[in-house]
Amino acid sequence: MSPSVLSPASFVLREAVQPYRIGDVNIGVVFPQTEIGHDAGGVRAYAEAAAELGYSHVLAYDHVLGVDTSVRPDWRGPYDLHSSFHEPFVLFGFLAGFTSLEVVTGILIGPQRQTALIAKQAAAVDVFTGGKLRLGLGIGWNPVEYDALGKDFSNRGRRLEEQIALLRRLFTQESVTFEGSYDHVVGAGLCPLPPQRPIPIWVGASSQPALRRAGRLADGWFPQAVPGHGLEEAAETVRAGAEESGRDPSSLGMEGSLNAGAGPHDVSKHLERWRAAGATHMSINTMGAGLRGADAHIAALAAAAEFALSDEGRAGG
Repeated sequence: MSPSVLSPASFVLREAVQPYRIGDVNIGVVFPQTEIGHDAGGVRAYAEAAAELGYSHVLAYDHVLGVDTSVRPDWRGPYDLHSSFHEPFVLFGFLAGFTSLEVVTGILIGPQRQTALIAKQAAAVDVFTGGKLRLGLGIGWNPVEYDALGKDFSNRGRRLEEQIALLRRLFTQESVTFEGSYDHVVGAGLCPLPPQRPIPIWVGASSQPALRRAGRLADGWFPQAVPGHGLEEAAETVRAGAEESGRDPSSLGMEGSLNAGAGPHDVSKHLERWRAAGATHMSINTMGAGLRGADAHIAALAAAAEFALSDEGRAGG
């Protein structure tokens, strides 16, 4: 059964459903930023359906600006001026008004933003979600955004490491004094502080330095590789980074992502591969399957839930 041929009427939402899990793996969704459209009602319908279908969390990508390819004809990035992105913290504040989903930035480009402002926005989201923000951070790949936001693209890795240290201080201490290479805070703090003290900080990682950074500093990580195709090597680098810093690698979370467009049977198979590889979280991504609008994405989530996350799917199909 293909998600693209289902309609929202082809499933029945259930009350008081428990979040989907396969073993110890929490199953959430990737918010279809570039395909869901701009209607607030559609965004609400999507989030409510995800929660009622039993998904545990919603993960959102981040881009501030898109490139005008008529001005920059050599641009080769995956997104441009016409790629729609809802700002994650604003989106999550909206979702907090009507769902109990965990909300996840996957990932927010930290070094192109002011650290204290990230802390303030993240704390506000954590307050309004009742302590259900997971803050995923990364360094990004787009120098155009860095330039427009007045930040240095070349030092983004070092800056992120300092940001993580300062964010944890701001999330847990009423008054903070911090003297870093890039951030300076003297006797200041957030009010209100977030319910989670600190808010979990996860890191997106693919390069060797980023993978070691995840092991050394993060509460969890978002790999860019998949099981059987580089994930095992990446996980070993994360493990090494953790051990070198005296941390227990098993304490780190790992969130995989898979595309639902291939059909629910494949979703079930890939979920099991990620679980076996040690994932603690998974996100079902419905983008890139030719779907447009909230209804089509809701139907795709329902198709995945109907088989891949059912008792039959959990048993391996």
